[in-house]
Amino acid sequence: MRIVIVGTGYVGLVTGTCFAEMGNHVTCVDIDRGKIESLRKGKIPIYEPGLEAMVLQNADAGFLVFSTDLAAAMREAEFVFIAVGTPPGTDGSADLSFVLSVAGEIGRCIDHYMVVVDKSTVPVGTAEKVQAAIQAELDQRGVEVPFDVVSNPEFLKEGAAIEDFIRPDRVVIGTDSPRAEEKMQQLYAPFLRNHDRILFMGVRDAEMTKYAANAMLATKISFMNEIAAVCDHLKVDVENVRKGIGSDQRIGYSFIYPGCGYGGSCFPKDVSAVIHMARQHQLEPAVLVSVEARNRQQKRILFEKIEHHFGAGVAGRKFGIWGLAFKPGTDDMREASSIVLINALLQAGARVEAYDPVAFETARAEFDASWFESGQLSFNKYQYDVLKDADALVLVTEWKRFRQPDFDAMKDLMKNPVLFDGRNQYEPDVLSQHGFVYYAIGRSNQH
Repeated sequence: MRIVIVGTGYVGLVTGTCFAEMGNHVTCVDIDRGKIESLRKGKIPIYEPGLEAMVLQNADAGFLVFSTDLAAAMREAEFVFIAVGTPPGTDGSADLSFVLSVAGEIGRCIDHYMVVVDKSTVPVGTAEKVQAAIQAELDQRGVEVPFDVVSNPEFLKEGAAIEDFIRPDRVVIGTDSPRAEEKMQQLYAPFLRNHDRILFMGVRDAEMTKYAANAMLATKISFMNEIAAVCDHLKVDVENVRKGIGSDQRIGYSFIYPGCGYGGSCFPKDVSAVIHMARQHQLEPAVLVSVEARNRQQKRILFEKIEHHFGAGVAGRKFGIWGLAFKPGTDDMREASSIVLINALLQAGARVEAYDPVAFETARAEFDASWFESGQLSFNKYQYDVLKDADALVLVTEWKRFRQPDFDAMKDLMKNPVLFDGRNQYEPDVLSQHGFVYYAIGRSNQH
């Protein structure tokens, strides 16, 4: 099959590459000429395990090409996927200007039946707007060309996107067209040979499903963080509580790990979008408002624990940071908890030296250049070097290489053996045996 993907960001590039992997001919289109030239040279703009090798392999084989010319790409295509950004507005609404701009261009170019697929995360009713935008251009041209608009939201986890796409839990497709349903069934058949996991539903239902899924996961995280806060004050170990409730099959273990808040490109944006959609219809989504508020509060919890330990003496101290990205397996810094923590430390007069396996470049853009110029903030490519003469270590992102560190070597490097664990990676008894003062989330404050 011949497929066009409009947008070469995270979703677009992963989607196009995985379709190409199955033998489809895919053209990824973007208006950013610099990005397209870089992709043609094999330079991948995002970090995602396994993606670079797959892009290079399929590009070399001719199954994956990159272009700035949408009209040329569409000439023989059967599908065109819209995978451009929908950045949040100040009121939490999703900005559809890029989506509708692409829809208009599709309307100016289309000359045969195609399935137009909304892959971007978009509010309920967007497919109708895309349909209208394309039809308006066709009317302007004075031509009749059949097409269908389908909603096919993505459910990709950063750090595991290739696996999620190739072996999906489910494929949600919203359409009222039997012709489009058959085409989408054929397109996804290679990914579903084991058993059929396609869920066909109405277009608006599919649009809402994506938001509801992310809002539910964010709710589980904020709920557990709230329980952790209660545990802190009741001298209860939240890790035992987590295991106790996770063993209940109705609850499960996924997304009930307490920590220093969720981030990324999806959960914060999508929770805000649902709140905005609800308020547009005079509904007050009290649960999701609380989820958002708890997450804002949670991102300050590490700094609050630091202030509790050092009192007014944070200024002039050095803090080593392990982990910058919002989660392991990615270089994505959007809404990362590390940003809130580091800015709070810097504003309090502390020095910060941070390490992350992959996120240095994206992280640098999140902080004012003056912090680096003054030497108050620095990044180090060696994990243990950030601990030299440090008054404390703060673990923010739970990369695997942080799971079993050399505590004796750490203690020898640090000025003070104090560890603030934002992801509950370590056992308090182990840290105590190595002479550390240890703070975690929901584990009675100090061990």
